[in-house]
Amino acid sequence: MEQQLNAIRQEALSSIEKSKKTEEIEEIRIKVLGRKGLLTGILRSLANLSPEEKTAIGKLANEIKEEIENAIEKRLADIESSLFDEIIKSEWIDVTLNPPLSLRERKPGFIHPISKTQYEIENILTSMGFIILDGPEAESEYYNFEALNIPKHHPARDMQDTFWTEDGNLLRTHTSAIQIRGMEKLTPPFRIMAPGRVFRYEATDASHEHTFYQVEGMMVDKDISVAHLIYVMKEVLSGVFKREVKVRLRPGYFPFVEPGFELDFGCLICGGEGCRVCKNSGWIEFLGCGLVHPNVLKAGNIDPEIWSGFAFGMGLNRLIMMQAGINDIRHFMSGDIRFVQQF
Repeated sequence: MEQQLNAIRQEALSSIEKSKKTEEIEEIRIKVLGRKGLLTGILRSLANLSPEEKTAIGKLANEIKEEIENAIEKRLADIESSLFDEIIKSEWIDVTLNPPLSLRERKPGFIHPISKTQYEIENILTSMGFIILDGPEAESEYYNFEALNIPKHHPARDMQDTFWTEDGNLLRTHTSAIQIRGMEKLTPPFRIMAPGRVFRYEATDASHEHTFYQVEGMMVDKDISVAHLIYVMKEVLSGVFKREVKVRLRPGYFPFVEPGFELDFGCLICGGEGCRVCKNSGWIEFLGCGLVHPNVLKAGNIDPEIWSGFAFGMGLNRLIMMQAGINDIRHFMSGDIRFVQQF
């Protein structure tokens, strides 16, 4: 039996030394040290030996087992090291070399002006306690119209030419739909904002586009007044234009607010003196806003006898056009890299 053990040791060590793959090493381990391996079989036959023989053979078998295990571990380390050496030789890159000319000519990308302005407004409003919500672009008629106090056959639907889908849904015409979804999930008081893409079924020209971007805002609390609305609007505009901005409210009709207003801000080009940009009025028309209509609060499961709020919605495309003097709204969706590079 001692001769058998020495023969197993010699054959195993020789095979391990010659092996070049980890799979071959594993086969040797199973053949010799596995549950049905050669060495395991000898250890199981010790029961037939005398006590003296058991001690001697058992000690030798354990020594051989340990020797084989060490040889396997060392050989696996050698194989792994050689693999890394091959990778280094075949895939080595000198990072100190200048890149190819084709790579050196590539220029870094640019953030789209709509994204940039959206992030700025998000930072301003979140610093005032607003949270950002999102909603589906393919919306139901209920969330886009009915819950916003625009029932079927309401004249306001004619103001928003709509893309309808075959299943009776639509592409949202404003981000106001997110207000209802937010009210259903949140418990007052809360402040929410909803940036996103909206769609209108209309012919495109220099001032009209079928796809554009809005930012909606809403605050619901007790005893909300128009003064709260004016303060937030002044903070947003001052943050965007990086200077103090005057605002004014004019009566305006929007079904989801009562009273409703058109908010204008003082022309930053002429300082209110009157110029071509502001049509010599000294004011720039900017957004629609107002106090949230009680019917809208009810649609969001909020008691209008206890809670009140204000809401506003602004178009990002037109805001950037006024900021940068862009004369055609279609540039935003054109995909022309020259337009984006300017920002």
